[in-house]
Amino acid sequence: PEILDCLLQAEHEFREQRKTQTRIKASRLKQKASFEDFDFSAKRNLSKSQIKDLYSLQWLRQGRPLLIIGQTGVGKTFLAKIFGWKACQANQRVLFTTAMDMLNHLLASQVDHSLIRKLKTYTEPALLLIDELGYLSLDQQTSNLFYQVISTRHSQKRSSIITTNTPFSDWGNILFNTTIATAIADRL
Repeated sequence: PEILDCLLQAEHEFREQRKTQTRIKASRLKQKASFEDFDFSAKRNLSKSQIKDLYSLQWLRQGRPLLIIGQTGVGKTFLAKIFGWKACQANQRVLFTTAMDMLNHLLASQVDHSLIRKLKTYTEPALLLIDELGYLSLDQQTSNLFYQVISTRHSQKRSSIITTNTPFSDWGNILFNTTIATAIADRL
């Protein structure tokens, strides 16, 4: 009986590790990002204790979004990936994408009439990491698609992380107009 228990435990651990590796691969996170590798010496508005609190993923369990706003080079993307890796290890489906990559895929799906299916790619994961919002301004069509993703995730209580170097006050400039920007900000 003890040998059988050990074998069953080893099999269970192996399967869990394999599931985690599958989730990580599907997440498109690519390289591993860990809390231990994060550079806390850079100037940020977040303290180490605040980052540790976010690392607990309580906000993810509550279905709340996380916005990481800051200048280029302060580690926004790396921090988002740390939370993504932790979520994969916590048995959550995660997807990492840049804002423009997601929007380009959604635009292309309109041409071949697969928009509803493609939207599910971005609305179904427990955590969606959208990197680099604000590097390029969006037109009305892409702003509307971005709104659809954020609004659906909000109504389904699914968490998103958005990294951007653009403060909220300037979102009207990148999200076509202030009406769309306000609607998106309201859901975040």
